[in-house]
Amino acid sequence: MLFQLAWRSLRNRPVTSLLTVAAVALSITLLLGVEQARRGMRESFTGTIKGTDLVVGARGGTLQLLLGAVFGIGSPTGSVPYAVYEQWSRHPAIRWTVPLAIGDSHRGYRVIGTTAGLFEHWRYRSAGRLTFAQGRVIEGADDMVLGSEVAARLGYRVGTDVTVGHGLNAVAGLGDHEAHPFTVVGVLDQTFTPLDRALFVTLDGIEAMHEEGEVHAASGTAASPSSMPGAGTPPPMPGADAPPIMPGAEPAPVIRGADAPPVMPGAEPAAVMPGTDAPPVMSGAQAAPPGTRNIFEDEPKALSAFLVGTRTRYETLQLQREINRYKPEPMTAVIPGVTLGELWRTLGTVEGGLRLVGALTIVVGLIGMLVALYSSLESRRREMAVLRAVGARPSMIVSLLVLESGLLTLLGCVLGVALTMGGFAIAQGMIEANTGVHIAVQAPGSLEWIYIGVVLAAGVLVGLVPAWRAYRSSLADGLSPRL
Repeated sequence: MLFQLAWRSLRNRPVTSLLTVAAVALSITLLLGVEQARRGMRESFTGTIKGTDLVVGARGGTLQLLLGAVFGIGSPTGSVPYAVYEQWSRHPAIRWTVPLAIGDSHRGYRVIGTTAGLFEHWRYRSAGRLTFAQGRVIEGADDMVLGSEVAARLGYRVGTDVTVGHGLNAVAGLGDHEAHPFTVVGVLDQTFTPLDRALFVTLDGIEAMHEEGEVHAASGTAASPSSMPGAGTPPPMPGADAPPIMPGAEPAPVIRGADAPPVMPGAEPAAVMPGTDAPPVMSGAQAAPPGTRNIFEDEPKALSAFLVGTRTRYETLQLQREINRYKPEPMTAVIPGVTLGELWRTLGTVEGGLRLVGALTIVVGLIGMLVALYSSLESRRREMAVLRAVGARPSMIVSLLVLESGLLTLLGCVLGVALTMGGFAIAQGMIEANTGVHIAVQAPGSLEWIYIGVVLAAGVLVGLVPAWRAYRSSLADGLSPRL
């Protein structure tokens, strides 16, 4: 009977009751939303890469290296020579390595040069492995594999030709490596990780793309004066004849096509002047076409970073120290879990501030409910007096008002939980598209249930204030109120 009285009393004041429930619900939504976003962001970052013990790159900040190489946030810290990578890949403590070359893009999506080992060793969320929705892994210099989001948004599929642009923010049509297009050979299943927003090619493909681009640029930009339309042999300048030979002077030796001068005893042979005989071709090198050069002949290939899987946990720490102390090439090796812990500690102040804002919002909502219940007592004094007249004890009046306060808080909490889960379900795709963070829609965790319990208890305690006033009101005061 007490519950029915409380429910009918709330229904008798629909506007006040709905506004109070809405205030509590919005407060709960803010508090739970902050907690869900915090937990979802941590799970998304932590679940992106599993089973990788070290991420190695050029000397720089640990967070910048991890975010740039794994999460696609920011630019790489530098480059590591490929020869250094090969040397470390043969270290006895290393079980597998995966090279990463980052620096090109296609319509806003990153192009990553790597090997087929990436699709074998990359793990995410509960040791999930990369699988293909269609096609196969990259093998040749012309092969390309797409992430699920790239394929869906750009409408690409197996067999599509793709031209890559230079730079991480390349604009379509400007700076494209048109001389070396790639062909899509596979599309990955959705992983809810940064891999969904990337394109993968082989390291040979990266090398061939830039090499052919250099050859194409050199052959298309340089032109000799004689090749210009209408260009002929320029007339000699007046008085430009050879100067006469001074009396007693020997004629100047003819260099081009002339016989080589005799070699003095014990002297080294003279160097051949430019334009005489062709220089010898270096062993193992290919002669480049006239006016071009191979950009990979003088300097080795470079990597942005490489992933490392070690044999044991102990060897991970030892290997990290060795790489960080490697003097010939300054490098930084980071453990993903430890570096993410640094990120969470950095963001701890921001998370605490958001929680404080949510808690203050709940306090404001509870104060609004207290004001609504307390102010309604003035119009309900006759109702309280009638209940007392028909035999209701003062404790029943107190219980009625406390129950009403508890029902309002409970309805607000239920609505707040529903708004939180529904809001994340609707905005999930938008959040992932704009930030790359996948926040899974899930039921409140243990900490969220503690928050809800505290809010319910506070709502019941708020109802004690108007209940105490009704308890002290007399029967005569209620039957004949002073106007």
